[in-house]
Amino acid sequence: MDRLDDLDHKLLTLLRENSRLPTASLAAHLGTSRGTVQNRIQRLMQAGILAGFTIRLRGDAGLGQVRAITSLEVRSADGRAVIAALRRLPDVGRVYSTNGRWDLVAEINTATLASLDHVLAEIRALPAVTHSETSILLSELK
Repeated sequence: MDRLDDLDHKLLTLLRENSRLPTASLAAHLGTSRGTVQNRIQRLMQAGILAGFTIRLRGDAGLGQVRAITSLEVRSADGRAVIAALRRLPDVGRVYSTNGRWDLVAEINTATLASLDHVLAEIRALPAVTHSETSILLSELK
């Protein structure tokens, strides 16, 4: 699947807002048939564009969790090794490449501040990580 058309984009927008919408409701919103929506969803899944359906929790719903974002500067030749190392750390969630001052941004979710400190120490010990900056997420505003 090379290109997404307007219907695909609209369908993905609706699913981002509420992935539990029934196919019939999606079809009504899109002005198309239920069969068309089902076929589009199947095609998007087969192409790997739509990876699955999930829930979104309010940021503070995971009571007892410490959430943080850490930004990393990495020696350019070793970027893949750092990404692989981050993937092996169970408390590291998503990892993003970025532009600007930082090369990578990683989401971290731990049970305690002490465990966050441990994860950060592991990340900083990676030879290719030259600088880092971490922000603890306090409360979700939107």
